[in-house]
Amino acid sequence: MSIELRDRERLILDRLSSEGSVSVGELARDLGLSEVTIRGDLKGLEDKGWINRKWGGAAAAIHRNILERQKVFPERKNAIAKAAAKLVEDGDVIMIEAGTTTALIARYLAEKRDIHIVTNSTLVFSYARMYPHLQITMTGGEFRRSTESLVGPIALETIERLNVRLAFVGTDGFSLERGMTTHLMEGAEIVKAMKAHAHTTILVADSSKYGKTGFANVLPLSAMNIILTDNDLENNAEKDLLEAGIKINKA
Repeated sequence: MSIELRDRERLILDRLSSEGSVSVGELARDLGLSEVTIRGDLKGLEDKGWINRKWGGAAAAIHRNILERQKVFPERKNAIAKAAAKLVEDGDVIMIEAGTTTALIARYLAEKRDIHIVTNSTLVFSYARMYPHLQITMTGGEFRRSTESLVGPIALETIERLNVRLAFVGTDGFSLERGMTTHLMEGAEIVKAMKAHAHTTILVADSSKYGKTGFANVLPLSAMNIILTDNDLENNAEKDLLEAGIKINKA
């Protein structure tokens, strides 16, 4: 039985995630396909910004840490991103912070019109550039490969000059006690800046992050207008959040 294209793309990315690079010949042999077919797959992945083709094979264009994170609860992340995109209206100006879940939002804006995205995420850029009706403003700043993000004074200065209706932000962990936390202190400053320049700020995070704590504090959960998560949030956690007056939307 033949392997569908999307399944092949996922297999190729999994190989690159674990090995860093792979040859056309190895992929053709392992997947039982011709080298011509594999080269076509690699071209498609390169066009999407996932890989860099090289002589005889390909290498991952995205940091291995990101590729690994993308494989964790992909169904949850896509459901959350799809629900987030439904909150965006035609003509909106929005901010999207760097993260594997937040970046997926751009993939679900294909049916929207006249959307302007401000982002510090190169992942968002790789998705959004596929849709000519999406206008993109990159913040600039110092590039952090492990998070595919732009941070630092230049990124903050760009955000502080702008005002948007919606800001979508992520987190490495969240709880009532600790609020939102992250492993990257510079990322915390980006979230705070986006919150300060958005009418509505939405935390998008899958339920596995509840109760986890990152290195740096970001903001209390009460600073978020909405927490958008999945249906697997524990009942006790949901009860506590609601009793604290925090609005929860489930994908």
